[in-house]
Amino acid sequence: MKKAYKILCYTLCSWFGVGFCPFASGTAGSAATLPLAFVMAYFFGFGGILAATVISFFVGVVASKEVLKYTKHDPSLIVIDETAGQLLSFALVADALVGNLHAWWTYLLGFALFRLFDITKPQPAKYFDSKVLNAWGVMLDDIAAGVYAAILLYFATRYLPIL
Repeated sequence: MKKAYKILCYTLCSWFGVGFCPFASGTAGSAATLPLAFVMAYFFGFGGILAATVISFFVGVVASKEVLKYTKHDPSLIVIDETAGQLLSFALVADALVGNLHAWWTYLLGFALFRLFDITKPQPAKYFDSKVLNAWGVMLDDIAAGVYAAILLYFATRYLPIL
């Protein structure tokens, strides 16, 4: 039973194996989240994005706690944190994406903004990444990046006429 739980946690943390990508696993994890973001936003809007974010966040905390027993802090194989953060980046624009097949650029811009903030780690993301050395820290730095990305994506979609 313990071995099955460990395998399940590794599977979830790596977003079904994406985290084992030999390079840029965070970027791969964010990209692998886009189909889920599309489905949740297209069919369910804000509620769908929020539900998927909350579920992936808490599953990530539990699964990461187990994986961290066998690895260093925030190993590259854990990408469920990117999943939660990437999903959150679409929260403020999700209702505009319901039934909308023409806003593909919104997903690309949301992806780019989330990666920017996930890589640069402005506060409090940097604090969570460097000071909270447990499963909560692993997840919360990407949530902070997702909040920043969500705010910028909202303003970009609302006020930039070219978009």
